[in-house]
Formats: sequence, C-alpha cells, structure tokens
Amino acid sequence: MSTFDKREDQFENKFAHDAALQFKVAARRNKLLGLWAADLMGLSGDAAAEYAKSVVVADLKEAGDEDVFVKIRGDFDAKKIAQTDHQIRRTMEEFYATAKGQIQNEG
Repeated sequence: MSTFDKREDQFENKFAHDAALQFKVAARRNKLLGLWAADLMGLSGDAAAEYAKSVVVADLKEAGDEDVFVKIRGDFDAKKIAQTDHQIRRTMEEFYATAKGQIQNEG
C-alpha cells in the first residue's frame, strides 16, 4: 500500500468517525431538546421519554435541523406554549453544545 493510499484511508476513517460523532451529538441534542419541550408541555415520566424519542425520530425526515424545529414549533403551538422561534433555536444551540460536551467526555 502506498503512502498516498494510507493517507486516503486515514482521511476516510476520520471522515467516517467525524460523521458518526456528529450523528451522536445531534441525536443527544434532540433527546435533551425533547425532554425540555416535554417539560414545558407538562409531560413527565414515560410520556416525556416517548416525546423525546419522537423528536429524535423527527430529525431523520430531512437533512439539517429544520425538521426538529418544525416539530417543536408545531407542538408548542398546538399546546399554546409561549416560546418564540428565537427561543427554540437558541435552546437547540445550547443543547447542541451540551450534547457535544457530554459525548466528548464519554469518549
């Protein structure tokens, strides 16, 4: 195997590792976000856990975070929860940072 091939393999492995890490961080963020939203909607216990799972699943619909935002926004609107779009997006960013720290500390 040539040096070029080794470097290419290393790059591909790093890319795969980074993509997997990003997926884990996003899933953790979505779980934290779901638990936060569930609390605001008055859900607890199993109902809160199920809602958090539904937020994680919502992120699989399309690339990016918009599908998660749309789910939370729609659920808040349906339950008449007073949170602005900015507050929801800011909370998404905060939980992303939290999730990233948690995942990095696990590894």
